[in-house]
Amino acid sequence: MHPVRVTAPDDFWIPLVDEPIGTIVRELQEGDAEVGALVSSPRRLLAFRTFAYIRVGVLLGRLLVEEDLEPSEDWIAALLRDPEHRARVEREVRAVAEEIAADPRYDRDPIGPDEDARARFREFARRQLGPV
Repeated sequence: MHPVRVTAPDDFWIPLVDEPIGTIVRELQEGDAEVGALVSSPRRLLAFRTFAYIRVGVLLGRLLVEEDLEPSEDWIAALLRDPEHRARVEREVRAVAEEIAADPRYDRDPIGPDEDARARFREFARRQLGPV
């Protein structure tokens, strides 16, 4: 877990949780071409990763309680060694990808600057850097 500094009216710290859940989601996504195709745009990929991390984390927490395991550094690996648990995680990842793909909100507004913003930046760069 890596802390990320967030500046807001009240300064606080939040953890950036990417491991091991991020690794699990990424491996399942890379291992299933259909999931990759469902979330191929930048906007869909961002939504997919956000919701998949959350839902896989919740599912793994639920499995931890159901199995009455002692939390340890390798409790997730222990859960995923069970083929049924692994299949549940895979189904959850696929369900998230299918929901994101079916939601038209992720088709709107491309991520990144529009053409006007790019033109303003090019003009700014020319003024700052001079002719190249």
